[in-house]
Amino acid sequence: MGEGWAMRKLWVAAGAAVALGLGFVMLLVVGVYVVAGNLASGMGGGAKKLAAGSVPAAYQPLVQKWGNLCPAINPALLAAQLYQESGFNPKAQSAAAAQGIAQFIPGTWATHGIDGDGDGDRDVWDPNDAIPSAASYDCTLASYVKDVPGNPTENMLASYNAGAYAVIKYQGVPPYKETQNYVRVITTLEKSFAAPETRVDPSEQAAGAIAYAQKKLGTPYLWGGNGTARQGGRFDCSGLTKAAYESVGIELPRVANDQYNAGPHPSRDELLPGDLVFFSDDLTNSRAIRHVGIYVGGGYMIDAPRPGAVIRFDPIDTPDYFGATRVTEDGAKALPTTV
Repeated sequence: MGEGWAMRKLWVAAGAAVALGLGFVMLLVVGVYVVAGNLASGMGGGAKKLAAGSVPAAYQPLVQKWGNLCPAINPALLAAQLYQESGFNPKAQSAAAAQGIAQFIPGTWATHGIDGDGDGDRDVWDPNDAIPSAASYDCTLASYVKDVPGNPTENMLASYNAGAYAVIKYQGVPPYKETQNYVRVITTLEKSFAAPETRVDPSEQAAGAIAYAQKKLGTPYLWGGNGTARQGGRFDCSGLTKAAYESVGIELPRVANDQYNAGPHPSRDELLPGDLVFFSDDLTNSRAIRHVGIYVGGGYMIDAPRPGAVIRFDPIDTPDYFGATRVTEDGAKALPTTV
């Protein structure tokens, strides 16, 4: 029968606990850590294919194609850069005059912008040019540091942040805190855009997050609610999930569509208690996610559903089910504060 049978028994038991409301938190604590032990033998990790819906459908073919331009990059890594730079916003403009979905500054664009769609112009505001240009620029940087020892992708990212000269000078990622952090952030975010090839390890904080949410059952919904005393301890959907993981030391973004990028994405049949589950009217675009809950097993989540309702158990198997995220501490730390 094996692990699959054991997991199905766990979900059945969890479903019964939902119905009966007895011993629920203890069941989840045991279930999460039993499964954690079963999966702790080197399983986990990501792939190079994009996770379903992680990149808006309008840009997914571009990212998939150009993310394979050279060995130093891959589609998930390119997606992570675009998300970090602009949140996939083609109209983004920074105070430093960085422009478009890839946030090129004018001088860099003048040198490295390409006509990605072959229409005769190079338009920094057009993702059909800017996304190919971002990939091309990455590969150009990789070529500058190809003889430097170490990881080619990390050296490329360090060149992007600090310049190729610094990488050559230090023969690898230079000892600059900002550059080292940039490399860490992008390589961590890469996992949230990749479709995992194997199961991803469960979060050790999952049971605590569920326990927090379980204590809030019956609390009235409040749009924009963060659970403060001034708000009467009320939450909206992403306010509840943020507070639940904050209670175990993980700081999530405030909105659901950014919480989606806090870790890798287990498939429906691999869900574990503590995974965040997401819902959208557009199943091709994680930026359109409009609702989130905390999975508890047995096909149920705890969520703050809508105005006029209370925090409660709800089924997850609905037509608007988008997908799930297994929250990791490193993944949450890598998320940009604003996108």
